[in-house]
Amino acid sequence: MADTEMELDVPVSQDTRTAGNAVAVRSIEGWIIIVTNLNEETTEDDVQDMFAEYGEVKNLHMNLDRRSGYVKGYALIEYATLEEAKEAVESANGLELLEKKVSVDYAFVRPPPSKGQSGRKGGGRQRSRSPGAAKGGMDADEAD
Repeated sequence: MADTEMELDVPVSQDTRTAGNAVAVRSIEGWIIIVTNLNEETTEDDVQDMFAEYGEVKNLHMNLDRRSGYVKGYALIEYATLEEAKEAVESANGLELLEKKVSVDYAFVRPPPSKGQSGRKGGGRQRSRSPGAAKGGMDADEAD
């Protein structure tokens, strides 16, 4: 793996931003979208049929509740290309599936930069001072 170069997050255009202004990023193998507000009786075939019209679904994952066996309410769908994922997000968001309006968005996003933050320099978490710094740099043993 060290011999090959991995394709890192390719800069994407403005049209792949989420409602919160975050930028969609690619997972290792493709573009993953998340579908929420699924009816508990939704099957994989229902989701596959709904999202196959936007492109080839490479992978579909639906978590099931252990006790009831019903869907937990969301599904992850992987597409090979950004165009397919983008079409699914734009077209399927707000559609009804089994009498429930589903929400569709990109699963992996890079959050927008905070206001006034330009990179990592000077930003981030403030660190507390060490206990010895409050006493002028001397430990209790050195004070005597």
